[in-house]
Amino acid sequence: MLIVRSLVFAVLFRVVLTLILIAMLPTLILPRSAIFAMGKLWARISLWMLDKICGLRVEFRGLHNLAGGAVIIAAKHQSALETFALLPQFRDYTFVLKRDLTYIPLFGWYMLRAGQIAIDRKTGAAALTQVVKGTGEVLGEGRTVIIFPEGTRRPVGAPPDYKAGIARVYAGADAPCVPVALNTGLFWPRRGLVCRPGRAVIEFLEPIPPGLDKRSFMMQLQTRLEKATQLLIDEALRDDPALGTIVTAETAQGRTKLAGE
Repeated sequence: MLIVRSLVFAVLFRVVLTLILIAMLPTLILPRSAIFAMGKLWARISLWMLDKICGLRVEFRGLHNLAGGAVIIAAKHQSALETFALLPQFRDYTFVLKRDLTYIPLFGWYMLRAGQIAIDRKTGAAALTQVVKGTGEVLGEGRTVIIFPEGTRRPVGAPPDYKAGIARVYAGADAPCVPVALNTGLFWPRRGLVCRPGRAVIEFLEPIPPGLDKRSFMMQLQTRLEKATQLLIDEALRDDPALGTIVTAETAQGRTKLAGE
C-alpha cells in the first residue's frame, strides 16, 4: 500500500505541475510576483496531496526567525521535499540552482523569468563569482536568497560537506543568514520514490548576524545546522524507530560517495 500511495502521489505531483505550468503561461509576461504566486500555489497543493495521499505532513518551526527582507537562507538538503515546501514562506525569493534546470521545457522558462540564479558548476571559480555577484544584487533589492550550502542533496546522517561558496556569499553581503535544519530525507529519501507517513520538520534557526569572518561564519553555520538537524532526526526516530533503516542505508551511501570524491 505504501508503494501504491507513493506512486499515485508521484504521478499526480507531475500532472499538477504540468497543468499549472500550462495554465499559468500568461504570468510570463506579468510582473515577477505573479510567478511567485504560482509557485506558492503549486507548493501548497503538493503539500496537501502529500498529506492526504501519503500521510506525510510538514511542520515548520522557528518562523519567527524570518524577519523578511534581505536575508540569506542556508538550508540542509536531504530531499526533493524542501525544494518546494519552502516556497510559501517567502514573498520574493531567489534560489541558487543548477543551470540544467532552466533547460527543462516550461519549468525552465519560469525559473529564468523569476530571476533565479542558474549556475554551471563545471565552470568552477567563474560559477562562484556569478553566485556572489548575483546574490549581492538580489540582497541589495531587499529580497531573499535561498542556498543549499552543501550544493546537492545529502544522505541522512552523512558526514557534512559544506562548500566554501556560502562563506563567500555571506562575506560579500551585509545581511543575516538564517540556517534551516530538517529531517525530510527520513520520509522522502533523496533517491527514493517511496514517501513514508509521518511528520517531517523544517526548522528555521536563529539568524547569524552579518559581519563575522569567513572561518567563524562557516564554523557557526555548520555546527548549528548539524546539531539541530541531528536533533530533528532523533525526534523522528523516537516517534517511529522503523525509520532507522533509512538512516543506515542513506549514511552508508553518503560515506561511500564522500570517500570516492
